[in-house]
Amino acid sequence: MLFALPFYVGVWLYHKKEWNARSLSKKERLGILGIGITGYYLSSFFDFKGLSYITASLERLILYTYPTMVLILSAVFLRKKISLKMILSILFTYAGMIIIFTDEGGILTGNNEELLLGSIFVGLSAFFYASYMVISYAVVSGIGSIRLTTYSMIISCILVFIHYFITTNSNLLGYQAEVYLYSIGMAVFATVIPSFMINEGIKRLGAPNVSIIGTIGPVSTITLSILLLGEMLTLTQFGGGLIIIGGVAFLTWNRRKK
Repeated sequence: MLFALPFYVGVWLYHKKEWNARSLSKKERLGILGIGITGYYLSSFFDFKGLSYITASLERLILYTYPTMVLILSAVFLRKKISLKMILSILFTYAGMIIIFTDEGGILTGNNEELLLGSIFVGLSAFFYASYMVISYAVVSGIGSIRLTTYSMIISCILVFIHYFITTNSNLLGYQAEVYLYSIGMAVFATVIPSFMINEGIKRLGAPNVSIIGTIGPVSTITLSILLLGEMLTLTQFGGGLIIIGGVAFLTWNRRKK
C-alpha cells in the first residue's frame, strides 16, 4: 500500500481541479469511506490473516463464495430480486464448503482449531469484499469510477499505515531487497490496476455480474498455487471445489439466460 499510494495521489492531483468543481454529497462521502474500510483494508487484512492458518488453495475456495454474498447483500440493501435458481446456486456453493471442511479432521466438531480460525478469517474477508462491491455499485454512477477508486484507495492506504504502526515495531527500511521488489509488483499489478478496472466494471455491469466474472480469480490462484507453491488438494477438497465452481457456473448460466 505504501508503494501504491503515490499512484493514487498522482491521479488525484491530475484530476484535482475537475473534481473540486463538483462537491460530493454526504451519502457519497459515506460510501467512499465505507469502500475504503471494507474493500482494501478489512477484506485484505482478514484474507492475509486467514492465509497464516490455511493454504492458498483452500483460501481461494472459501473466497469463491463471495458472489453469493453479493447477491444476498444486493437483495437486502439494493432490493435486487433473487430467483429460485440463484438460491439453488447459493446452496450448491455452501454444500461444497461443508464437504471441504469435513475433509479436514472434524472441523464441524471443532477438532481443527487452526483450520476453523483461518476459514472464519477468510470468510470475513469474502463478506467485506462483497460489501465493498455492493457499496461501490450504489455510489459509482454519481461519482465516477476513477474518482471513487482514487479516494477510497487513499483512505485504505491510510488505514493500513495506521494499523501497521500501531501493531508492528519493525523498521520499514529493514527488509531485504526482494521484499520491496515483490511489494512494488503487488502495488502495480495486484492493487492499482485491478482497483481501477474492478470499479469501472462495476459501473458498467453491476456488482452481481462483476462478482460472477471475478470468480475466475480463485480458479487461477488454485492452479498457480499447485504449480508454483507445490500445494495439493485432497480428492475430497477437489470434489468440494468442483461443487462450488459448479454452483457459481450455474449462477452465471442463469444470468446469461436472462
